[in-house]
Amino acid sequence: MKIILTHEVSGLGAAGDVVDVKDGYARNYLVPRGFAIRWTKGGEKDVAQIRRARKIHEIATIEQANQIKAQLEAVQVRLAVRSGDAGRLFGSVTPADIASAIKSAGGPEVDKRRVELGSPIKTLGSHKVSVRLHPEVAANLGVEVVAA
Repeated sequence: MKIILTHEVSGLGAAGDVVDVKDGYARNYLVPRGFAIRWTKGGEKDVAQIRRARKIHEIATIEQANQIKAQLEAVQVRLAVRSGDAGRLFGSVTPADIASAIKSAGGPEVDKRRVELGSPIKTLGSHKVSVRLHPEVAANLGVEVVAA
């Protein structure tokens, strides 16, 4: 099935790209979550508009991405969350939580969709998080989850 991506999807493409995926992946995952729309001749006109919006929000050069990477890796991110007696969290830490913690720690503003968690963070302690700034540049930072 041919679709137009409306958001960046890891391993698939960026917003505004027209890609071919399996029908079930598009119908059951990408379209319902708003990551893509079905390709039509009329929808092809929306591609230019999506790409213009993407250019406004994306990091233009690798040098700029490396500068932001250095800023991110210099920031100490501490996240206070509610937890039980054994150090297990009530729920989990989301990419949106991490993006807001980076901003409140004095780091640059990061889009929550760029934060990649290897596995859900459900315990107290130090965890590694990757922030994809550019297709070729990713910042790795440590997030310390502490009890509130």
